[in-house]
Amino acid sequence: MLFPGFEQKRIAGEGAEINLRVGGKGPPLLLLHGYPQTHAMWHRIAPRLAETYTIVCPDLRGYGDSGRPPTDERHSPYAKRAMAADMVAVMKALGFPRFRLAGHDRGGRVSHRLALDHPQAVEKLAVLDIIPTRTLFETVNQQVATGYYHWFFLIQPFDMPERMIGSDPEYYLRRKTGQWSGAGFGFDPEAWADYVRCFSDPATIHASCEDYRAAASIDLEHDRADEDKRIACPLLVLWGEKGLMHKAYDVIGTWRGKAAASVDGQAVPSGHFLPEEAPEETLQALQRFFAD
Repeated sequence: MLFPGFEQKRIAGEGAEINLRVGGKGPPLLLLHGYPQTHAMWHRIAPRLAETYTIVCPDLRGYGDSGRPPTDERHSPYAKRAMAADMVAVMKALGFPRFRLAGHDRGGRVSHRLALDHPQAVEKLAVLDIIPTRTLFETVNQQVATGYYHWFFLIQPFDMPERMIGSDPEYYLRRKTGQWSGAGFGFDPEAWADYVRCFSDPATIHASCEDYRAAASIDLEHDRADEDKRIACPLLVLWGEKGLMHKAYDVIGTWRGKAAASVDGQAVPSGHFLPEEAPEETLQALQRFFAD
């Protein structure tokens, strides 16, 4: 069992029903997953965090077992603004209008937007193995384009990437996650089975492409409109020292320009999947940061 003692729930967001697990006791801490995973990616640290916090682990809209609303020409149902609004609605429904927040990969991008749109809701924010979306698009070079080719593949018009991934979803999943993880790493079999099950659904493949299409269009519009906004709460930045972000960017430096409060951070000994590849180091960093 990946989340012993946790309860599974389905709660209405702002336009999508959100599947989640909740457990533990103490102040609320929301954990958001990334592509191409589900909430299961937190399984190695969520039960230990639950000793101190009430942990909420949802599937983002379009992923896992959460709803997949129809898209539109602007990809607005998969804008990070819409995904962030889901999370605020879910946390309010659980009785948590204000909470601590950590997001990995796409979940980190949702978390960034959530902190800008709903500053009153976020007490502290941690982002894992990302730089800001607009920064990446505006500074991409050959090294980044090679390692993050999926950013440009998934945004191609419907339904070219959907058809190509859908021909063998598990192969794509294995190759993509293998490219990002450190040498010798293997996912927990139960977690991997959840990733494969969910990502094998054509609706999930389509929704995840829409997530990336939104990032390259409407999300950038929102980011430019909010160019002068800053993250108001304390910010922790973690990244994998074996990953592309570490090799290509001053990761913490990219975030210092986006924050009005304190910014701290460190590399951990992993590839992209910090909570699964380096759970102890990731756990300790989050515990130190989120402590009262």
